[in-house]
Amino acid sequence: MSGQASFTPPSLLLTTIGLSLATFMQVLDTTIANVALPTISGNLGVSSEQGTWVITSFAVSNAIALPLTGWLSRRFGEVKLFIWATLLFVLASFLCGISQSMPELVGFRVLQGVVAGPLYPMTQTLLIAVYPPAKRGMALALLAMVTVVAPIAGPILGGWITDSYSWPWIFFINVPIGLFAAAVVRQQMRTRPVSTSRQPMDYIGLLSLIVGVGALQIVLDKGNDLDWFESSFIVIGSLISVVFLAVFIIWELTDKHPVVNLRLFAHRNFRIGTIVLVGGYAGFFGINLILPQWLQTQMGYTATWAGLAVAPIGLLPVLMSPFVGKYAHKFDLRVLAGLAFVAIGASCFMRAGFTNEVDFQHIALVQLFMGIGVALFFMPTLSILLSDLPPQQIADGSGLATFLRTLGGSFAASLTTWIWIRRADQHHAYLSESISTYEPATRDMLGHLGGANGQSYAQLEQMLNSQAYMMSTVDYFTLMGWVFVGLVLLVWLAKPPFAAKAGPASAGH
Repeated sequence: MSGQASFTPPSLLLTTIGLSLATFMQVLDTTIANVALPTISGNLGVSSEQGTWVITSFAVSNAIALPLTGWLSRRFGEVKLFIWATLLFVLASFLCGISQSMPELVGFRVLQGVVAGPLYPMTQTLLIAVYPPAKRGMALALLAMVTVVAPIAGPILGGWITDSYSWPWIFFINVPIGLFAAAVVRQQMRTRPVSTSRQPMDYIGLLSLIVGVGALQIVLDKGNDLDWFESSFIVIGSLISVVFLAVFIIWELTDKHPVVNLRLFAHRNFRIGTIVLVGGYAGFFGINLILPQWLQTQMGYTATWAGLAVAPIGLLPVLMSPFVGKYAHKFDLRVLAGLAFVAIGASCFMRAGFTNEVDFQHIALVQLFMGIGVALFFMPTLSILLSDLPPQQIADGSGLATFLRTLGGSFAASLTTWIWIRRADQHHAYLSESISTYEPATRDMLGHLGGANGQSYAQLEQMLNSQAYMMSTVDYFTLMGWVFVGLVLLVWLAKPPFAAKAGPASAGH
C-alpha cells in the first residue's frame, strides 16, 4: 500500500483532466436526456411517462452497481477498473445512440448505468491517491465543481444537440470524451503499483438487491398506466419487491461481508444525514426533471431554450463551492444545511406563483436563486453524515450514502412524473365539468375562437389542458416547498461535533 500512497503520475494536470472528464461524462448523462425526453418519446412513438424510463433505467442500474465498486476495485485494481468502466461506458453510449426503439434504448441505458457505477468512486479514490495530503481538499473541491457543472451543462448541451442535430448525438458525444479520458489515465497511471485481493462476493445480498429494487422501480413506473393496485401485475410486482427487500435487509445485517453495510445506520448522524441527503437530492432531481418538461410540452419552449431557462441554477454553486469547502468548518453545519433547504424551499414557493404568462427571465431568476441552496447543500450534509463514523468505515459510509442518493433520484423521477400527470388529469376533469355549451361564458369564448366548430373546440381543449398542467405544476412546487421545510427541521436532529475524521476523504456527490 505504501507504494500506492507515494505514487505520483508524470503529469498531475493531465491525470486530473483525464479523471475529471470521465466523471463529467457520467454525471452529464444523468441529466442530458431530461430536455430531450419529449423529442425521444415522440421519435420512438411512446408517451412522455414511458419516456422517463430513459432517465430511471440509467439511475437504478447505476445505483445497484455502486455497492459493487469496492469489491471490484479490490479484485482487479483501481486503475484497471476505472479504464474498463470508462471504455464500456463509451460502448454503451454508442449503442444508446443507434437504438431504434424504446425497449432497445432502455436496455442500453441499463447497461450504461451499470458500467458507470464505479466511475465516480474510482475518480475520487484516484484523485485522493495522486495528490499530496496538503492538496487533497483542493482535488475534492475540483471534483465537486465537476459534479455541479455537469448536471447544469446537461440540459443546455442536450437541448442544443437535440434542436441542432438529432437526439442520438447526446449519447455519441461520450465516445471521444471517454476514449480520451481512458487513454490519458492509462498512460499516466500505468506504472502505479497494484495490490489486489480475492474477497468473497455477497451474491445473495446482491441478487436480492437487484430484484427488490428493480421490481420496486417497475411498480413505480408502471403504476399509473395500469391503475395501481387494481392491476394484478402491480400487486405481484409489489409483493416481489417487499419480499426481496426484506430478505436483503435481514441478510445484509447478518452477513460477514455484506455488499451494503446497513449496520452504519446505528450511528445517529449517519442516519439523519443520509435521510436529509436522499430527501434533498430527490427533491432537487424532481424539480429539474419537471421544469424542462413543463416548459417544452406546455409553454412552447424548444429544448435549447428549456435548457437555458433551467441552467442558471449552476452559476452560484460553481462560484460558491470553493468558499463553502474552505470556510464551512467555521459554522455549525446544521445552519448551512438548513439555509440550503430554506433557499430551495423558497424557490419552490416562488414557482408555485407562476402562471401561463410567466416569462423566461422570471423562470431563470428563480433558478439562479435556487443555486444558493444547491451550493450549500452537498458539502455540509456529507460532512454531517460521515461525522460519527469510525475512520475505517468512512469509505463504506460514503458509498452507501451515494447509493441511496442515486436510488432516491431515480424513484423521484418516477414519482414526480406520476404526481404531475395525475394532478393535471384531475384538474382537467374539474375544469371540464364547469364547461358546457349552454353556459353563456363558454358560448362567448367559442365566439371569440371563431364559432362552435371543430377547430374552436380543439383550441378550447388545448387551453383547458394547458391550464390543468399549470395548476398541477403549482401543486407540485407547493408540495416540494413543504418537503424542504420538513428537511430544515430534520437536519437539527443531528448532534455536533461534525469535524471530519482521519481516513479516506469524504465522498459522494
